[in-house]
Amino acid sequence: MKKLLTLAALIALAGSALAQDAVTIVKPDALTWKDNPNIPKGGQTAVLVGDPTKAGSVVVQRVKFPPNYKVPPHTHPYAETVTVISGSVGFGMGEKFDTTKGEVSKAGALHALPAKHAHYVWTGNEEAILQIQFVGPGGIDYIDPADDPRKKTQ
Repeated sequence: MKKLLTLAALIALAGSALAQDAVTIVKPDALTWKDNPNIPKGGQTAVLVGDPTKAGSVVVQRVKFPPNYKVPPHTHPYAETVTVISGSVGFGMGEKFDTTKGEVSKAGALHALPAKHAHYVWTGNEEAILQIQFVGPGGIDYIDPADDPRKKTQ
């Protein structure tokens, strides 16, 4: 009986170790894009890895912005790494939306932002996709509460 329990424990530990070493592959055509009520209407997200609602979860998500789109100045409670996957995106730093003080980044550009750093983004005449990585839980706080789409009536 003791050998059986030891064997069961070893199998459980091996299964746990294998789960930690599991490989995740996400193909672009398999993404499920969803409207995101945390950003202005038209923006969509697809979670590739992790759970943005859970503390400590490493999250990798893609965000799709339509042409001529703006996300007003905001902060996040976490540090984030943002990579432009496609299109061009304007990035501005600070609490006032001003495209003259920002910079347009093309596919391949990476921005690493500390937690609670005020910033804003916009697109030009084309759609853009960003990949964002952070440690959950997710969150967004708009500098001007009137900009928060969660507080606007539809």
